[in-house]
Amino acid sequence: MDTTDPLATTQDERTMALLAHVLQLIGWWIAPLIIFLLKRESRFVSFHALQALLLQIFHVIVAIGALVLWMVFIFSNIAHQGMGHGSPPPPMFFVFFPLIWLVFIGFWMVVLVLAIVYGIKAGRGEWAEYPVLGGIARNFLKIGPGGSAI
Repeated sequence: MDTTDPLATTQDERTMALLAHVLQLIGWWIAPLIIFLLKRESRFVSFHALQALLLQIFHVIVAIGALVLWMVFIFSNIAHQGMGHGSPPPPMFFVFFPLIWLVFIGFWMVVLVLAIVYGIKAGRGEWAEYPVLGGIARNFLKIGPGGSAI
């Protein structure tokens, strides 16, 4: 009788899943994408790499959205006040620049914490899910909770 667990992970799988989480801090979306494509046959690695990739995609969307919002406020303020020679910068610049900076830094801190916490969990062989994004990754890969087949 075979008593091996079909959902058990190897040390290589745990290491690659850990790298998918941690390398997103310096490799942005490219590192998890490469790991996802290279280790597609492993449910465990592809699940963790896809979560990191989805987090980075969401990070890019938030960053672009924040920049677009900031630019809209700046240009609308310039259009409203008019910029003559020697006029001071629009007050909106001083209001929204720190707010946009806080959004960038705050979201980067969230990514940092998630990468470390879920990297540790992946290194232990846990099928830990990011909030919201974990469910999306499971649905995309068609795997159930804990890596079971749907």
